[in-house]
Amino acid sequence: MTRLGDSPFAGGSPRVPDRPTSSPPAELLRSIFDAAVAGAQPRRATERAVARLRPSMDRVWIIALGKAAHAMAAGAVDGLGRRGAQPVGGIVIAADAASPPHAALETVEGNHPLPGVRSLVAARRLGELCERVEPGDEVLVLLSGGASSLAGAPIEGVTTTELAQLNALLLGSGADIGRINAARKRFSRWGAGRLAAALAPAHVDCLVVSDVVGDDVATIGSGPCVGDATTARALSAWLRESGLWEAMPPAMTDELEAVERGERAETPKPGDPALRRVTTRVILGNRDALRAAAARAAGLGVRLLGVRGEMRGEAARRGELIAGRLVAARAAFRSEPRGPDAASYGCVLWGGETTVTLGSAADGALGGRCQELSLAAARALYALGDAARGVTLLAAGTDGRDGPTDAAGAIVNDETWQAVRAAGRNPARDLAAHDSHRALDAAGALVRTGLTGTNVTDVVVGLVSAE
Repeated sequence: MTRLGDSPFAGGSPRVPDRPTSSPPAELLRSIFDAAVAGAQPRRATERAVARLRPSMDRVWIIALGKAAHAMAAGAVDGLGRRGAQPVGGIVIAADAASPPHAALETVEGNHPLPGVRSLVAARRLGELCERVEPGDEVLVLLSGGASSLAGAPIEGVTTTELAQLNALLLGSGADIGRINAARKRFSRWGAGRLAAALAPAHVDCLVVSDVVGDDVATIGSGPCVGDATTARALSAWLRESGLWEAMPPAMTDELEAVERGERAETPKPGDPALRRVTTRVILGNRDALRAAAARAAGLGVRLLGVRGEMRGEAARRGELIAGRLVAARAAFRSEPRGPDAASYGCVLWGGETTVTLGSAADGALGGRCQELSLAAARALYALGDAARGVTLLAAGTDGRDGPTDAAGAIVNDETWQAVRAAGRNPARDLAAHDSHRALDAAGALVRTGLTGTNVTDVVVGLVSAE
């Protein structure tokens, strides 16, 4: 596993030199994707945000949670240093171990994508830190995707095993991330505004790197510093309508019913007095990654044919649609009048987050949403025949980890589907079983970057040739 300090993205800005458009498609795609990740590095964004905060900050604590926790904590220390200040204490809860950027901070490694024993320890250490914060103190909460798992301890009355069961149930349901977070943060010790409530009446500045389409701060990391707008009654109704109620651990359905009867307290709601001294702001998101990718494409002499944000929906279906749109884009690109300086390649960018609805057929399968999207796109490109020649696409997670695998995503073209077959696998069966990782690995199509130190959802880069 790549540590943050070893990542080619550590440090915060694009550094990959431009390459000529004569480079092979896969090399061009990797360069554009690398630029997207570098453009979403959180260290400098956090430093700038901290440097702009109100002038009087005496006793400052840092709480960094999520996949970008290391870089955000380092940026916060840098920003405080520019103001002549330093933290009095804090905690960094991340997906991997690394030395803290300041002696006053401690680092704790949690579990991801599902909470586990390390997450429970991390949540307890966070609670111990909250008890040390005094009423007049300042707290920088640095939040990024993955926080709800990395510090994923349950509320009282719910076990860690039950919380993990709920996460697995929700992730396999195909529900959008908003619904998933509305459910799991209800039973998370630090979700649904509970972290900010525990820190009250200290002043809390929550700086967010968004891994959610639309940048909803109540959803990112389960909204630890944002009031929970979903009531127990509304959540219960959705769980019943979606067919998930009966599959939930009884302790959780009992909790919801007790809140509905008024026997237990609701989660902190918007406008709660405990959240009065809390400000929350998104400082980085998928749009920054797409902007950097577009700039790199231009620097490579690749013509930008379009940018499509807020990609969502079922991964396989989205892969099919993207493949079809790239084939149409190539046809239009090739039909244009071509002068001596015309670009050899054009590209279309997508950003967002798809979903994968798992079923019983997925038992033992290995994959992720970007890999499933890629395998489905490979099938569509293969089926389109000659029209798809000259189309290549990369789909990958900006965090460097797609699902519970060692890959960020994959690069595919019209030959990938047959390459999977030639390697001895049945790609149609693998796609139906959500076993995209093994299929794409067999074809040598996987993209492995290691952890990147950021997390701003996924990027798809489609490249079309004029030849």
